[in-house]
Amino acid sequence: MPKVRRSRKPPPEGWELIEPTLDELEQKMREAESEPHEGKRKVESLWPVFRIHHQKSRYIYDLYYRRKAISKELYEFCLKESIADANLIAKWKKQGYENLCCLRCIQTRDTNFGTSCICRVPKAKLEEGRIVECIHCGCRGCSG
Repeated sequence: MPKVRRSRKPPPEGWELIEPTLDELEQKMREAESEPHEGKRKVESLWPVFRIHHQKSRYIYDLYYRRKAISKELYEFCLKESIADANLIAKWKKQGYENLCCLRCIQTRDTNFGTSCICRVPKAKLEEGRIVECIHCGCRGCSG
């Protein structure tokens, strides 16, 4: 089993409950990073990495804020050790960003017209039958 990188300080109580899931996600991340990217567009090769990163952060977020299954010490340990993305979780706590896929989708400096990504547009405001796919992370719609 691959080890999750940690500091010298031992993990807080409850770590053994979430460690198997984090190890599994870490293994998926390694597979996604080493996956061949022939035949894919340049941006498409990074989409699995973004999805797994989102999944890992959402797992920690749900355990702490929704299910209240882990302690504050363990939650802060995961953020400090960069197991979960603290900036992404901070956005999830704000109204309107509960389903945000990645931080690049809300950065206006990365787009041509200074707006947010197409996946942030509500499906009701898009043309019917139009399939939308974010170029940053492959998301198909993370607005409310």
